[in-house]
Amino acid sequence: MTEHRAGATAPTALPRLVGARVARREDGRFLTGQGSYVDDHRPARLLYAAFLRSPHAHARVVSIAASAALTLPGVAAVLTGEDVARSAKPVRAASKTPAVKVTSFPPLALGKVRHVGEAVVMVAAESRYVAEDAVERILVEYEPIPVVTDMEQALRPESPLLHDEAGTNLLVSREFGRGDVDEALAGAALVVRERFRFHRHTPVCMENRGCLAEYATGSGTLTLRSSAQCPGLVRDVLSDLLDMPEHRIRVIAADVGGGFGAKASLYPEEIATCVMARRLGRPVKWIGDRREDLLATTHAWDEIVEAELGVDRDGAIVGLRAQVTADVGAYSIYPWTAAIEPVQTISFLPGPYRVPTYRGRTRGVATCKAPLGPYRGVGRPPAVFVIEGLMDRAARQLGMDPTEIRLRNFVRDEEFPYKSPSGIVWDRASFTASLLRACEALDYAAVRAEQSRARAEGRWLGVGVASYVELTGIGSAIPVSPGMPIATGTEAATIRFDPAGKVTAVFGIASHGQGLETTLAQIVADEVGVPIDDVRVIHGDTEVSPYGTGTYASRSLVLAGGAAILAGRAVREKMLVIAGHLLEADPADVVMTDGRWAVRGMLDRSVAVREIARAAYTGARRLPTGLEPGLEATRFYDPYYGTASNATHVAVVEVDRETCEVKPLRYVVVEDCGRMVNPLIVDGQVHGGVAQGLGAALLEEVVYDDQGQLLSGTLMDYVVPSACEVPWMEVHHLETPSPVALGGFRGMGEGGTIGAPAAIANAVADALVPLGIEIAELPVTPDRLFRLIERARARG
Repeated sequence: MTEHRAGATAPTALPRLVGARVARREDGRFLTGQGSYVDDHRPARLLYAAFLRSPHAHARVVSIAASAALTLPGVAAVLTGEDVARSAKPVRAASKTPAVKVTSFPPLALGKVRHVGEAVVMVAAESRYVAEDAVERILVEYEPIPVVTDMEQALRPESPLLHDEAGTNLLVSREFGRGDVDEALAGAALVVRERFRFHRHTPVCMENRGCLAEYATGSGTLTLRSSAQCPGLVRDVLSDLLDMPEHRIRVIAADVGGGFGAKASLYPEEIATCVMARRLGRPVKWIGDRREDLLATTHAWDEIVEAELGVDRDGAIVGLRAQVTADVGAYSIYPWTAAIEPVQTISFLPGPYRVPTYRGRTRGVATCKAPLGPYRGVGRPPAVFVIEGLMDRAARQLGMDPTEIRLRNFVRDEEFPYKSPSGIVWDRASFTASLLRACEALDYAAVRAEQSRARAEGRWLGVGVASYVELTGIGSAIPVSPGMPIATGTEAATIRFDPAGKVTAVFGIASHGQGLETTLAQIVADEVGVPIDDVRVIHGDTEVSPYGTGTYASRSLVLAGGAAILAGRAVREKMLVIAGHLLEADPADVVMTDGRWAVRGMLDRSVAVREIARAAYTGARRLPTGLEPGLEATRFYDPYYGTASNATHVAVVEVDRETCEVKPLRYVVVEDCGRMVNPLIVDGQVHGGVAQGLGAALLEEVVYDDQGQLLSGTLMDYVVPSACEVPWMEVHHLETPSPVALGGFRGMGEGGTIGAPAAIANAVADALVPLGIEIAELPVTPDRLFRLIERARARG
């Protein structure tokens, strides 16, 4: 029965949740040990998997003897590359770009191995201990082949060839251009040039990669639980590789302990585990250990960039010319291809600046190392390191302040939308405003004065600035990775009321630390007019979600949030119709206040949300004529071109004259990610991103010897920053709503990592100006700094 509240006071509207600092709703289960990670699941009759991995960087597999392993009690099966090949196709990351060579990536090595740590044999047993013991009993005969680990040597005709089908180690070649850059640089008042080196890094997630496959022989269905960022993409490719219909494959990525891009790719272990489970009709689980993770999870940012920047006498850019050479490792990863890192770097190199002439060439070169894949920022950390380093060099030679040369070259507010020289369109950004705000927050003049006093005392104090722009929320107009044929431009949301008036919102994205269960609930609650506690968000399960791909490329809030807005509006419109019917009023006169729906001007006539929901499921007798029962909607959203986020980072560091240690003293970030849904979560994303960027700048480096052996195979050797190395960050926000994305949202999950390496590098170079030292290689470790300082002193 409809409630009419006579004499009621005017209800107040529910507070808007978008823009509020709402505490993360998912943290309760994480902090109490109730998360649902892959290793938390132990179905009946579970088998445990282990992989024999290659000790060679390049070798032919002559023979495999597994009989001793099979006789070990508790061993259920052993799979080789040939076994898997009979049940699954090799992975081939296709590309529409002619200059990208397509090569095969077998789940288990076929014929030869191409990097240390490549999976060769898989064992399934009653326990992980038995599986590991069985691996030790397998004998593999290898015939070593000459190894190539240097990307420039790999381009030589006499270099060992990794993929015979490619006929070359040059897997990627691409060029972008605008105008006559050669003429522009020839006429420039000043040309600064440098050979930059950004060394190889790896994401270090709290949760190592893992998967659990279950095959139901009765229904012919496969369920894969995986620590994956992209359950939809994994399901789609498994359908093809295993020759199974999509509706019989379910991929679940419930809780994932960090991804950073590394878990956005399809991995051999996932395919092999599915094959093993399907063959045995028993659940099979593999959980990687930390050494496996460092050996076989994709790496990133291994690049040489040779670049030249020309400016006129006033510091205005006249041209930019660059060549990127990237070590893409042994394989082209699915679905992003080997092009993702080198092409992204050259595409984003012009940054937030007006660059009238440009030529950027890029090469991706195969070597005997783990494959290169996406990692937070994807190509932009090296690109920003290069362009911001060139801007500082030009400013020093012109006698200008580094902030002034940037202000003179930023794309101006009135020039948006602006098409960059590589063809990327920036819809709107706040380049100038973010730099000015950062200088204000830092008290830039006071810090420069402090620097002068420090130099007079013999201290090496430096200030580094880095401004950047990133493409986020990419729609269907362009692929996330250049040339990739996979559609990644849409996401969907289903919003469903139950008869009690509670809401379930289902998404195809998968959260791995971003707080999406909170931010998406904020958007949904605002759209349908219920308290956030009445909204449950489900994600990361292909069986229950509408079609989607997953979480990557700073897209989830933009795309899933946009889909939530559309689905929420559809549900809300139906609620208005039902409320009008129950209140015997025109739906146009119904308003929502304080969780109730009332007649405008007659607030004593109202109905609660639960009454509307109950009516929706009661049947036609309580609904307007012709209105379909139920209260739910599914909507897809495609932002088409996508949008852009930008930021300025300013770092103040001191270099210890005795130890050459770089100590960050202050760190200021001014971030513009459009309309913020939850500033608390945005701050957390910035903090985490900057910490990873600091690691890239100062500590982290994947090191191989000349025979392709990994020398940084533990966290004692691959050093990530701890709380002691990460400074207190001062984070400030601008909110320039996107003019093209629903809700005005922009992505920002990668931003902190993009700006930090360049800001730190520029600060170190600024500290060492008295010695004439430039920073062109990252990470800038104490050892590297010591050598630079010694060479500078030797020069006099």
